[in-house]
Amino acid sequence: MQIKPIHTEKDYEEALARIEEIFDAKPGTKEGDELEILGILAEDYEKKHFPVEAPKPAEAIKFRMDQLGMQQTDLAKLLGSKSRASEILSGKRSLSLRQIQILSKKLGIPAEILIQEPEPVA
Repeated sequence: MQIKPIHTEKDYEEALARIEEIFDAKPGTKEGDELEILGILAEDYEKKHFPVEAPKPAEAIKFRMDQLGMQQTDLAKLLGSKSRASEILSGKRSLSLRQIQILSKKLGIPAEILIQEPEPVA
């Protein structure tokens, strides 16, 4: 296959098919080099056409609480009050720097996600 830029959905599908064909190619071989280049091109196309947005702070907190089996009362203990926890989970209140530090450390949520402005969550 001749390597070419990925401009269309058809180009993308063809590149994915070829990647699948040569997936086990050894690095440093002709097919290994082709696999590496096609992977870079496909990733670039995906970033442009299928962007993944970071979750909003409240969504990330709820998701992590669910993973850890936490209740809102557990979050209230970390943040200082039930009303504060409720306002943060509903998107009515932004997180303070201290709250971001606590949630990042205790729940393992990346600070980059927590620093976003809240957006009301249904």
